[in-house]
Amino acid sequence: MPPESSVSQTPPWDVHRLPAAEGKTFLVTGGNAGIGYFVAEQLAGTRATVVLGSRDRKKAEAAIASIGSRVPGAQVKHMPLDLADLASLRASVDALGLHRLDAVVHNAGVALDHPPRRHTGDGHELMFATNHLGHFALTHHLAPLLAATPGSRIVTTGSFAAKSERLDLDDLQSAHDYQPKRTYARSKLAQMLFALELDRRLRAVGSTTLSVLVHPGGALDALTPSRPPWHVPTTGARLSRLPLRLFVQGKDAAAWPAVRAVLDPEVRGGQMLSPRAFGLRGAPRPEPLWNHLSDTTTAARLWDASRGLTGTDPTSAAAWCFSGTRTDG
Repeated sequence: MPPESSVSQTPPWDVHRLPAAEGKTFLVTGGNAGIGYFVAEQLAGTRATVVLGSRDRKKAEAAIASIGSRVPGAQVKHMPLDLADLASLRASVDALGLHRLDAVVHNAGVALDHPPRRHTGDGHELMFATNHLGHFALTHHLAPLLAATPGSRIVTTGSFAAKSERLDLDDLQSAHDYQPKRTYARSKLAQMLFALELDRRLRAVGSTTLSVLVHPGGALDALTPSRPPWHVPTTGARLSRLPLRLFVQGKDAAAWPAVRAVLDPEVRGGQMLSPRAFGLRGAPRPEPLWNHLSDTTTAARLWDASRGLTGTDPTSAAAWCFSGTRTDG
């Protein structure tokens, strides 16, 4: 494969020199902590307006204050968002008061901490519901805003954990055999298949919105820069993990694939961006899809199941938006 720069005929992407995005608006789900925080911080540095989608207002306000202390003139605000409560999502989007949206980064999710099997108020398994179903339904409700913005982007964050997993379409919610690590990995695989199927369906309805898949590689708290009050690594923890920098990275660097997917004009729908070094660390670049991510039959069946479980269909909403007269000027 020829070098990326020779294919695009543009300078290599520089994670430290992001293009200006003044006048644009980006939504980051789970933007109050972890990788999502650094996605929001980096996007705020482009002079765009950044919206943090978060259940916890206090945590969002702390993140906004932290970003403001590091990014002069940052324009960041909070959107109350509970992905596990499907009925609340339309109201959350309506409360934004936006007429257009340049990009959404589907980043929020239930972390892998070996929890017992839990249910949402809708009766869905919590990890699958939050990581996948909530973002599926949120995309449906955001479709009019994205459709009103030529070239808008839907960026979905997958996980390296999904590389060795396969979906059980007869037990998507792990009702019969719940194993936390596997359930988490499968929920992330569902997100990744959704992102690729979404792009295929957007192309089919003539949308200019792109769906792009990213995965952050290996990210450790101990390698992540301090961002008080929510993240203050101890000196001992930082020193003990320094040798791991050869293999993984902090959450600030893990944000780079999503930031590039939002901003880089060379990015195309249906691509996957990941860290350059073995998919685990380094600057982001397009990566060939893993073999099982190209399974369009499984992706289509997952789409139909998700539509039934959520009562929404993102591309049906997008197709409706494109059926009327509109201009892209």
